[in-house]
Amino acid sequence: MLSQRSIDLRLEIIKPLSLIGLLLVVQLTVAERSERFDNFELHYSVVNTTFLSASVAEKYGITRGERHAILNLSLRELFAENSASVGMELSGRTWDLIQNQDLNFTMIKESGTVYYIARFKFINEEWRFFELDFSPEGSKQKYQFKFKQQLYIN
Repeated sequence: MLSQRSIDLRLEIIKPLSLIGLLLVVQLTVAERSERFDNFELHYSVVNTTFLSASVAEKYGITRGERHAILNLSLRELFAENSASVGMELSGRTWDLIQNQDLNFTMIKESGTVYYIARFKFINEEWRFFELDFSPEGSKQKYQFKFKQQLYIN
């Protein structure tokens, strides 16, 4: 049987380790949703359209369905006075083992924030690859960003 002192000592060791583990998970999660390019930060997410409410999907002309998804992008200028999102010239494509598709982006402006969304279909459990080329508004610098994500039917 463990003494109270042994239990207290183990808890003193476990608490910091749990906190470190939690912080690592949070940092990895955040790192997967944005990427830095010089003074800009590209925020991105891939969302199955079944997560969108019917009213939001209707407002933006998005087809809801278990094999339909959207890529959502927003670009922020770091170190800017108001750190607002910025527009960008944007093109991209997505593919899996069977299908290849150019992405057609729609710009959405809401409350001073600029978003770009592109719709695409996917196959359950397949890895989806994305390749984006973008240039921030007012800049001649061009950037390329690639990532992959596995998608699932809900």
